[in-house]
Amino acid sequence: MQVRHGMSELVLTVGPGHSLRDAARQMAERKIGAAIVLDPEAPGPGIITERDLLESIGTGQDPDRELVSDHLTDNLVFAAPDWSLEDAAAAMVRGGFRHLVVIEDGEIAGLLSMRDVVRCWTQEGATSEMPSA
Repeated sequence: MQVRHGMSELVLTVGPGHSLRDAARQMAERKIGAAIVLDPEAPGPGIITERDLLESIGTGQDPDRELVSDHLTDNLVFAAPDWSLEDAAAAMVRGGFRHLVVIEDGEIAGLLSMRDVVRCWTQEGATSEMPSA
């Protein structure tokens, strides 16, 4: 099965100037764990995740004053829609993250989460061989 079959094509995007509370509210409303951060002044997209929000709040920072730009990850690993789910899962495990931004023809095509991978692998009748390496 390929990434294109598991990824979410409808993704939440936020700007770097949004507060962490605003990003968290939007993520909670959609029941998702990450948002893509688009900054016209940055060379590419970033991502803000539940983990980023928890780390900030856990250290006592004010989510109304903290900005997405100060907590996002901008050194991303990207996936292609034709990657296998096994390759995507291996990239997530190697990198220690749970989301991959999917790029096709230089544009954001979607977002793949570890939850998406598990959902695909556990659907009735789904089979998948694990990579040997």
